[in-house]
Amino acid sequence: MVVDYTLIQSEQSQDIEKLSARITRPTSRRIAVTAILCLASVAFFSALLASKKHKKEPKRNVIMMISDGFGPASETFARQYYSWKEDLPVNTVFPLDKILVGTSRTQSSSSLITDSAAGATAFSCAIKTYNGAIGVNPDEVPCGTVLESAKIHRNMKTGLVVKSRVTHATPAAFSAHVGWRDWENQIAEHQVGYTPLGRTVDLMFGGGLCEFLSNKTEKSCRLDDRDLLQDAKQDFGWNWIKSRQEFDQLKPKDTQLPLMGLFAPHHMDFAIDNNPSVQPTLPEMTTKALDILKASTKDAKEGFFLMVEASRIDMAGHINDPATQLREVWEYQQTVNAVMEFVKANPGTVLVATSDHETGGLTVGRQVTEGYPEYEWKPEALTQMKRSSEVLTWQWMQAISEGKDTREFLVETIIKDGTGVQDPTDAEIDQLWTWKEKNVTYDFFATALADIVSKRAELGVVYKPDSVAKYKLIAFEQWTTMGHTAVDVNLYAYGHQSKLLRGNHENTDIGDFIVDYLNLDLDDITKKLNRDSQFIANIKAQKEMASGVNSKHYIQYKD
Repeated sequence: MVVDYTLIQSEQSQDIEKLSARITRPTSRRIAVTAILCLASVAFFSALLASKKHKKEPKRNVIMMISDGFGPASETFARQYYSWKEDLPVNTVFPLDKILVGTSRTQSSSSLITDSAAGATAFSCAIKTYNGAIGVNPDEVPCGTVLESAKIHRNMKTGLVVKSRVTHATPAAFSAHVGWRDWENQIAEHQVGYTPLGRTVDLMFGGGLCEFLSNKTEKSCRLDDRDLLQDAKQDFGWNWIKSRQEFDQLKPKDTQLPLMGLFAPHHMDFAIDNNPSVQPTLPEMTTKALDILKASTKDAKEGFFLMVEASRIDMAGHINDPATQLREVWEYQQTVNAVMEFVKANPGTVLVATSDHETGGLTVGRQVTEGYPEYEWKPEALTQMKRSSEVLTWQWMQAISEGKDTREFLVETIIKDGTGVQDPTDAEIDQLWTWKEKNVTYDFFATALADIVSKRAELGVVYKPDSVAKYKLIAFEQWTTMGHTAVDVNLYAYGHQSKLLRGNHENTDIGDFIVDYLNLDLDDITKKLNRDSQFIANIKAQKEMASGVNSKHYIQYKD
């Protein structure tokens, strides 16, 4: 049989041609479609890039939180107490634990141990200055602050939220310029707008009403008869509220700025003493301030700068009151949590939190044996204290003034009922009983009272040999001081660009971070402030007059 290879080849060629046709035609269509899709993609991504280019970046907001006097030991102290109290796992983290990024050094230009005035000025002006200085450099020359530049250069809204008097050192350092921190009458005047810059603060919440009232009124602490509330309203348009009821009625969208809420004549109450129907809490004031500032900048190009201070952690440290400090720290943790939620919901916002210094030198626990170490600290000893040692001291002073200061009242009402300590020693009772004969200030009584509680909690009690017994309990050694210490303090940050604050920093670096983040110009503000020669002269005169003044930075007075 003869095979016709020509035919076979011809048939194969035909099949190949058919297959080629089937492949070629769709491929041509795919090429055309692909080309169209590529062109469309290019057009789409070009439009997307153009959109992103012209899309507005979120408004930048800075929330600076200062926990006055709050050191690392106090954070551990509070975390362990609340973990024990609530039966939480040992690995429980609190809000601040989640955002720890580093530490901050605290010394001032005049001392290795800073005070709040110099510490806050390091944040506000980004410079070192002397203890007692409010918004001035070591030569007593006014320095521009981040709050002032945010207002003047960026037209941002600005606010201060504190539990101290609003004229106290920390808020003052952002909003005033005086040579000495005790000149709170002048600080109040600067805060409402009587400076070469005019008004730079939009919102203030805190205590300190007495600094704004004429000395003709009962609760004034002014040295003159000036009604600063009325002057502030007339000259700068300030509105004000004084009660919890007025605070609750504030509607963020309808709130008219500038606004000050002054909820106590002096400092606001410690959290352990606070009646929530009378005074708002720090978380409440902070949340309200954030809502108001957000509403007021809704249609604006720029955002806001807010400084929040947990003022009274420091004051609890000064009187060495552990149970009271615990409550202040817990309130601060709640406030931080609320601010973190705000930051999450508002891109472009950054939270920076730190302390100006540590207060009290708290020692958490102690060695209880001479031989192989056994360690103790007893959080349960702090659960029964009902009032701060400050309020219990007022109660005892009132009893003295009314002739009701019996030993029984001291033991049963002040010690047992007030502190929860049911087994006071004779030595502890005698130390309090003879207080009025020792010609010492009332804060000595408050510290001695708090010391009774610290001993039961084993907060660093020291035993020292003496002639009576080998080891004797020495009062006031649960804490190392009634003042400040030089330790580095924790630095926290959360939100946009917060990673830039990782590591160990000088306190002035925090001010520099805010300047860079908001594109501020502190030098220009400084020049504007120093054009007024009378303003400068007044600052220097105040510093000279302050010499020898008995400062009362930490004491809460009862009216």
